[in-house]
Amino acid sequence: ISSIDLMERAARQCVQWILNHFATGISCKIFCGKGNNGGDGLAIARMLAEKKYSVNVYVLEFGKLGSPDFQTNLHRLHHYPQVAIHYLQDESHFPAIKKNELVIDAIFGSGLNQPLANLALALVNHINQSLATIISIDMPSGLFADQSSKDFTTIQATATLSFQAYKTAFLFAENANAFGHIQVLDIGLSAEFPALKTNTNCFINKEIISAIFKPRKPFTHKGSFGHALIFCGSYGKMGAAILCAKACLRSGVGLLTIHVPKSGYEIIQTTVPEAMVSVDSNSTCITAIVENLTSFTCFGLGPGIGLADETANAIAKMMATIKQPLVIDADAL
Repeated sequence: ISSIDLMERAARQCVQWILNHFATGISCKIFCGKGNNGGDGLAIARMLAEKKYSVNVYVLEFGKLGSPDFQTNLHRLHHYPQVAIHYLQDESHFPAIKKNELVIDAIFGSGLNQPLANLALALVNHINQSLATIISIDMPSGLFADQSSKDFTTIQATATLSFQAYKTAFLFAENANAFGHIQVLDIGLSAEFPALKTNTNCFINKEIISAIFKPRKPFTHKGSFGHALIFCGSYGKMGAAILCAKACLRSGVGLLTIHVPKSGYEIIQTTVPEAMVSVDSNSTCITAIVENLTSFTCFGLGPGIGLADETANAIAKMMATIKQPLVIDADAL
């Protein structure tokens, strides 16, 4: 598929999402760069105009002609006289943005490789200062596609309409204020599409788990599936121990022993009856290691154990002793 046809497909999906969420009476201000993200914005403007939306387009001037697909969509938009096209050459050209308007951000997409500066930075700040609903196309302008942008200015979108797959940047908590609600739109790209194929990041999903899942025979013995020992919990934090124990059992371990302080004994025996309980001599925190560690298959340390010095000493001793596979989490870190 050609890039211009792919752009048309992406714009159509964005417009359908907008139709589903906003009435035709709303006034739309579409801010475009001069790359392919801006081309998306121009195509969206044309399609919204066809649906009787009130549309104004604002093109950020860089002193360049723009990408070929941007130019194609700009030429197409010239056939829609009801859409006013404004060129932003300095801050005096920035439009007032009303609270009840819809702003569509198509200034920069996933190809951005440097922080915003000069007129682009001023425009993004101007948009962010409005109280309008902001919809970013593909990526909020200013956000890098594969890293945190917490130290840089970005569009603060109400929602982001991205295409085909999550961008790595959407998984950074510090970027959350930039992208708002994320809607990934299917534009029919094959998994073999170069931009998707070269990205090695992936979600852990049912398909991945199915590939490593080993079905068990009906009469296999629990002793055949390992014996885990987890050190977890302290006074006031036994909930973490319960969650850890249940997760361990759910993962398929055959036998589970939980080492907890005295105050956690009844809690664990009641809530996780499948597990065996090893009780520490201390009432509030873990202070000792379990004898005969070689009898266990694997270990877990950390959830809810607290930060007491006695616990830290016990954890250090365990880590120096344990030779089997070990998961360290939470307070143990």
